[in-house]
Amino acid sequence: MLLLLLSSCSSTQRFSSHGVGRVKKYDFFHKDIPAAFDGFRIAFISDLHYKSTLQKAGLDKLVGQLQDVKADVLLMGGDYQEGCDVVPELFDKLAAVKTRFGTIGVMGNNDYERCYDEIIREMQRHGMKMLEHQLDTLSLDGERIILAGVRNPFDLKRNGVSPTLSLSTNDFVILLTHTPDYAEEVPITNTDLVLAGHTHGGQVTLFGLYAPVIPSAYGQRFRTGLKYTSAHIPVIVTNGIGTSRKRLRLFAPSEIVLIVLHKR
Repeated sequence: MLLLLLSSCSSTQRFSSHGVGRVKKYDFFHKDIPAAFDGFRIAFISDLHYKSTLQKAGLDKLVGQLQDVKADVLLMGGDYQEGCDVVPELFDKLAAVKTRFGTIGVMGNNDYERCYDEIIREMQRHGMKMLEHQLDTLSLDGERIILAGVRNPFDLKRNGVSPTLSLSTNDFVILLTHTPDYAEEVPITNTDLVLAGHTHGGQVTLFGLYAPVIPSAYGQRFRTGLKYTSAHIPVIVTNGIGTSRKRLRLFAPSEIVLIVLHKR
C-alpha cells in the first residue's frame, strides 16, 4: 500500500482553558483517493464530554472554529456528554456547523452507558448520521469514498468483525472508532485510515511526552497523533475536546483535527 502522511499544527489558536486549544492539520496522500476528492477537507472531533471543561462558551467557540476550517464533512468520535440533560443543547449547537456532506459520528463508551436514546434522537432531529457497524458513501463527480463506523468497540464478542471486511481493496475507506485499540485488536481489512479518540492525549502528561494514566491496553502507543497498527494501517488519534474524571489538561491540548486528502 503506497501512502504518505504528513502532519502539522496549522493553526494553534489559544482560547480560554475551556475552549479549543488548537486545530491540528494532517495532509493525507494515498493512491486510492479519487481525483474528485483531491483537496477534500475532513474535520474530526471527539470526546466533547459536555459539560466537563467544555462549557457553553467553549462550545460556542468550538462551533465557530469548525465553521472556520471550512470542512466538507464533520466526523465525530463519540463520548459526547456528561449527562443526558445537556444532550439537546449540545446537538442544537453542533447543528450550526454546515458542511457539504453533513455530520457523521459513532458512539463512545460513555454514550453506551447513558443517554444513547437521547443522542440518537437529537442527531436524527438535526439530520446527522450515526454509524454503528454501518457504511456510508460520500460521492463526488461519479467517484466515492467510504466511511465505516464501529458499534461499541469495547464489546468485541458482538462487534469483533470490522464493517470494512465486505469492501474492496480499491475503495478508499475511513474507519471511525471511538478507541484506537479496536484497530489493533480486530482485523480491519480494506481500511486505509482510522480516526479515533478516547485517550484524550493522556489528558495530564509530563511535558506532552508521557501520560501516567491512559485508557488504552497499549500504553503510550496510541496516546495521540499519527500512529500505525501492526498491519501498518495509519491511525490518527485526537486529544479530543473535553475531559473526564479530573477537569484538567496538562500538555495535552484540546483540539480539532483537520485532514486534507490528496491523491498520490
